[in-house]
Amino acid sequence: VQLQASGGGSVQAGGSLRLSCAGSGRTFSSKVMGWFRQAPGKEREFVSCITWRGDYILYADSVKGRFTISRDNAENTVYLQMNSLKPEDTALYYCAADGSLMGLRRGIRIDYWGQGTQVTVSS
Repeated sequence: VQLQASGGGSVQAGGSLRLSCAGSGRTFSSKVMGWFRQAPGKEREFVSCITWRGDYILYADSVKGRFTISRDNAENTVYLQMNSLKPEDTALYYCAADGSLMGLRRGIRIDYWGQGTQVTVSS
């Protein structure tokens, strides 16, 4: 069972990137899926998550209005569309899956973690 994140890269401030996280080894359609990020020298922080039906979505205040999370259960994939990127968005972005919305939001005892994909935003 694994989550494979992709789509990171280097962009200038104001640019956009779309991250993808594909699950394999089991279906993730019943799981809450989401994204965290960790900048150098900082703790990992919550970015966004979405329930399996897409009826509940949470965002960190720092990304509201700029990032959009979505998922395709048929493809076992969650996406993070990142617009109006800022240098402070530079971080290693991780995807995650958990059975609980608030569990994933708190980042505690997460069921599954993916490997990170690097996002670098230059000013």
